[in-house]
Amino acid sequence: MTIIQRQQTNQRMSKIVIHNETVYLCGQVGVAGTSVAEQTAEALRRVEVLLAEAGSDKQHVLQTIVWLSDMADFQEMNAVWDEFFEEGFAPARACGEAKLARPELKVELIVTAALKTA
Repeated sequence: MTIIQRQQTNQRMSKIVIHNETVYLCGQVGVAGTSVAEQTAEALRRVEVLLAEAGSDKQHVLQTIVWLSDMADFQEMNAVWDEFFEEGFAPARACGEAKLARPELKVELIVTAALKTA
């Protein structure tokens, strides 16, 4: 039997879904209206908190999809990104431009990770 765990769930979404040793996080954003660097740092901080709650960490991130509201912000986002992931632990990643939920949002991260094994 497949067990799916959902955490921080409401009618619309779950912030964390765990299935077969894989952790899926809902999209994470920073504080609307701040810079791309600040939003990226805050989104990554929120990812770290959710991963810890799920039983994982940033060294177990498998894939991240990065949405930017403007690809002109790619370098600014990458400067923060590069500080977050240690050498040798970078996940598979895709990055694209998209209209986000609110115009003040500049970056959204969608993360998939493995659970830490005992």
